[in-house]
Amino acid sequence: MVMTQAVRTPPPRSARRDLTARQAIIASCVAMTAIVLLDLVDGQLDLLYSVGFVLIAVTAPMSVGTRHLFATGVLAPILMIASLLAVILVDPTVIRVEGMDADAGTFARLIAGTLDHGMTLFVGGGLALAVIALRLAADRGRPARR
Repeated sequence: MVMTQAVRTPPPRSARRDLTARQAIIASCVAMTAIVLLDLVDGQLDLLYSVGFVLIAVTAPMSVGTRHLFATGVLAPILMIASLLAVILVDPTVIRVEGMDADAGTFARLIAGTLDHGMTLFVGGGLALAVIALRLAADRGRPARR
C-alpha cells in the first residue's frame, strides 16, 4: 500500500515578500523624490518626471499584497499633488505654464502644475487601477489560503 503525503507548497519566491501599504508608500515617496531631484537639474519638470511618475504608480500596486491594494489605488493623485507642492514650496519658478502670471501664488501654481501634468496623472492612475483590477481578478481564481 502506497501512502501519499499532502505537502503544502510554499508560494513562489516573489509572492512571499510582498510589501505592506506603508512600505510601498514610503518607497514610492523616496523614488519620487529622487526622480524630482534628478529632473530638476535643468530647472524644470520634464519627461523624466512624467515617466518616473507613471512607473511608480504602476509598480506600487504590483509590490503589495492584495489586502493593501486600496492604498496604492489612491496613491497616484496624492503623490502627484504632494510632489508638485514640494517643488513649488522649494522653488516656485520651476512650474512654468503658458499663460500663468509670473507672480502667481502657491495654490495657483499647484493647480497649473497639476493641469499641466494631467495626462501623466491620467495614465499613471489608470494603469495603477488596471493593475489592481488584474491582481484582484487573478486572486479571485486562486483557492483561499488558510
